[in-house]
Amino acid sequence: MPTPSPAYTLENTTCAFQLLYSVAVFWKDPCPGDLWLPELQTQCEASQLRILKHRFGTTTCSLFLVSTRPNIAATEVVRGIKGRLKTLVQASRPKAFQRNYDIHSIGSTTREKTENYVAGQLQHHAIGKKQIRDCRLDDLQLINPDVDLGRYRLTSHGRYRCNLHIALRFQESNLPLASGSLERVRTVARRTADRHHLLLSRLGLLCDHLHLVVGIPATSDPVSVALSFMNNIAWVFGMQPVLWHSCYLGTIGEYDLGAVKDP
Repeated sequence: MPTPSPAYTLENTTCAFQLLYSVAVFWKDPCPGDLWLPELQTQCEASQLRILKHRFGTTTCSLFLVSTRPNIAATEVVRGIKGRLKTLVQASRPKAFQRNYDIHSIGSTTREKTENYVAGQLQHHAIGKKQIRDCRLDDLQLINPDVDLGRYRLTSHGRYRCNLHIALRFQESNLPLASGSLERVRTVARRTADRHHLLLSRLGLLCDHLHLVVGIPATSDPVSVALSFMNNIAWVFGMQPVLWHSCYLGTIGEYDLGAVKDP
């Protein structure tokens, strides 16, 4: 039986997004300055990596605040910065960097606040008690105590925390109410997370939209993760586009942007 064509693709889906990462790369010897920064910013921006800020954490640690597009994975962010910077300083520092790195997502609010927001969706939207009872919405929310998105995960050369808040909206608010469809959405969300090695921490499921908080692999780009959930939800409805062709994607982290503002 042929595999059905995806209902949602990069071409037909629009994203609202705020995707930010804090990146640490490590010099082998103390770096005397960052005269290379303007050229590095220019080169990176041409590849959809925008360096918003740089400072030295120590004399051998460069810290970058970077914003990206939804189709760029965390590992591409690291490669984009280190590869270009290595070329810029190669004449004076032919072996400039250690192989290890740190990268973690950051957002306008913290991971903890976002998880609490998603866990409290029923209260936040003040849905009537009768609707909650009839739809069994209180039984369909997911809080996974076994998932700790605050922990670092590891690649062969780096540590990372890449956590994502995804919001999706149903095209017709009454569609998920029929024939246990909400239960099917919850089930397929969990199966999608397992299949794609995602850490599903929270699922806030309502009649007209849903929120997910997930930890994603450093090699996965945010929009591909969102499309995986969207297409698997469509699959349980016979590949019908039950969701709008749009999504919200936001990185979240252990601290918010206020922690990296200039004093």
